[in-house]
Amino acid sequence: MDRELLRQALSYHGPTLLSLLHAEQHDNPDFRGLLPPPGTALEPPRGAPHPPATWREETSIDTEIKRFIAKKADLLFAHSWKPNGPVSDTIEENEEYYAVMPPLERFMEVPREDRREFFFRDIERGDIVIGKITSIREFGFFMVLICLGSGIIREISDLEITALCPLRDVPSQSNHGDPLSYYQTGDLIRAAVKDVDRYHEKLTVSLYSSALPPNHSSTKLGVITSDDFPLHYKRSMEVANTGETFEEVLHRSPGFANPSLVEYLAEKLGLSESNPPSLMRSLQMKNFNEEDFAPALRKKQSASWALKCVKAGVDYFKVGRHVEAMNEYNKALEIDPQNVEALVARGALYATKGSLNKAISDFEIALENCPTHRNARKYLCQTLVERGGQLEEEDKLINAENYYKKALSLDETFQEAEEALAKLRKHMQVILYFLFLQCSQ
Repeated sequence: MDRELLRQALSYHGPTLLSLLHAEQHDNPDFRGLLPPPGTALEPPRGAPHPPATWREETSIDTEIKRFIAKKADLLFAHSWKPNGPVSDTIEENEEYYAVMPPLERFMEVPREDRREFFFRDIERGDIVIGKITSIREFGFFMVLICLGSGIIREISDLEITALCPLRDVPSQSNHGDPLSYYQTGDLIRAAVKDVDRYHEKLTVSLYSSALPPNHSSTKLGVITSDDFPLHYKRSMEVANTGETFEEVLHRSPGFANPSLVEYLAEKLGLSESNPPSLMRSLQMKNFNEEDFAPALRKKQSASWALKCVKAGVDYFKVGRHVEAMNEYNKALEIDPQNVEALVARGALYATKGSLNKAISDFEIALENCPTHRNARKYLCQTLVERGGQLEEEDKLINAENYYKKALSLDETFQEAEEALAKLRKHMQVILYFLFLQCSQ
């Protein structure tokens, strides 16, 4: 258990939470010795949030929150909630990797006053903001914010939040003596937050990259165009015009269909697919069998989809449409690279077209994946003998002998290989006899 986090929660929520924890977790050995006796005075730790003015005046929501905390305490205060790996400092907005969505506030009726309060609560120094210059003075310029480029993304375009960029935070341009002469009213600006006055709701920004945190140090500050707007803002403007729902925007996003979406975001967030956190006890991974994990289920789905492609390829093969058949086999192996049926079918097609080495390679991989596959073994033996015959015609007798031996090592009863090897050895003996005669003369 995370003792410090538990102490902070008790200090904030008061005696009611303590009583509920004793009731819910009294049989949990992890909590024995961690919970103080009922009636203990709870002092807030240094730096912790201040508790409510009084613990006695509770709303029904407050009570439900405390019941939830008490019921899920063994999960909420467990150390396993910490990321399993390194957390990425930034997640690049790339709609090919994941669904880049507008701020959730775009789909909700959140009052402007609340959204403004949340903005000034969450904005931090170093965050990137984008706005439009409204006035230029001798001491700097003012800009009205349009959207955020980093940090907690919010819907702010209609909040009329103003930021000041002082003259000292405006870099000089080589062709302009006065730094401000380079800028005009209406210019779109990308800047970094330099100072925040939350009480008076005032922002100061800078155009120097030194104001950015290390993970955003390569971001270009200064004048931009509308093409440089973040994807989430572009999506927000689209929704403003179309009135689409959250689900509609989500499903039309290319990244939502990315098969590697979960792996990509889990890696960025430092989460492990094999041990993901969940507050639903029925979804705790320790209660699932290995074959119920996502990778195992995905493998089954891929195998099923690949077999459909193999069946289509076999149908094409039967009517002589070999190009279409090959396309289906290749598609099956893109979906499931180790699919035995696809490897055997493609190998048979390669053999039919005379590409015996490629056929042998496919049959060998199929047999490695499934040593009991009868057709893979049978076709491999037949193709090895056929390739051996080709090598005999090229007078590469030793190589041909190796192919026949390999076929017999796979199937000792394979008559074609046995006969071909016996014939080859007789031929080799005749050659050796004539060479002996020539040497003795």
